[in-house]
This record gives sequence, C-alpha cells and structure tokens, in this order.
Amino acid sequence: MSDFEQQWTVEQLVPHAGSMSLLASAVGIDDGSVQAELTIQSDDLFFDTMGPGTGVGAWVGIEYMAQAVAACAGLEARRAGGAPKIGFLLGSRRYHASRSHFALGERLLITVRREFQADNGLGQFDCRIDIGGEVVASAKLTVFGPSDPVEFLNSGTNDE
Repeated sequence: MSDFEQQWTVEQLVPHAGSMSLLASAVGIDDGSVQAELTIQSDDLFFDTMGPGTGVGAWVGIEYMAQAVAACAGLEARRAGGAPKIGFLLGSRRYHASRSHFALGERLLITVRREFQADNGLGQFDCRIDIGGEVVASAKLTVFGPSDPVEFLNSGTNDE
C-alpha cells in the first residue's frame, strides 16, 4: 500500500496540535514531497478582519509551508516506525507572495519538495502555495531536524 493510499492524517504526521495545527489534510505524499491543503476560515488562528484585507495575511504562508515540511519529516518518521518530532525553521529565502492576504473561503494547496537533506538534519525545501491552479506564494525554506530535539534544546542550558 502506498503512503497516499494509507490516508495519513495531518495529526499523524505533524507534531503541532490544537489551534497551531494549521493544515487541514495531506492530499499527496511522495518521497521527499508533500501536498497539503486548507481552506481559510473565519475562526483560523491568524484570521484578521482589521488589516488591509479580511483574511489571513500572506506572511502566514511561510508557516503553512513549514508545517507541510514537518508533514514530510513526519512521514519519514512513520516509515521508520517512529513518531513525528519537532524541527526548526532556520530561515526562508526569496519568499514572494503575489497578494497581501488569503481571503475567506479560499482553498490553499501547499506543495513542498526536498532539495537536499544532510546527515546532520539540515535540509532545504522548495515550497509554493497555489490557489485555483495559480502560484500565489513561493519560497525556499531551510530547516533543521536534530535526531534528538529535546537533547538539542537542553544542550544550551547552564545548570550551574
């Protein structure tokens, strides 16, 4: 059975929970790439009725992309018999959005494709957001997925 046929849910692939889990579903999964989707709702965490346009600011597109990258990493963890782990968005290059916001009711298709992954957990993904077949945002995301995130986070603490 292919991974797509298994119908992985976002909850099974992404370590985000509650209102911080922004993706609705994983609609396409392949080696090193994921397609996820969501529809902008008025109760979304980042929905704004006071800004320049009613909806979700296009700047949130980076987080949509990062969560789709997390789904890709979560898939690999599931394949290896593990669970999704937290990772870190180190930065974005060339984030470009052709609009200021994503409007109420728009269906976003987020596609991420791994360009490289180093043994130390550093990776880069080519990402885009499509609405109705039109690319409305794109970026390259650099991410870091340490083998043991808790140990990594604790390695910088001083217990003295």
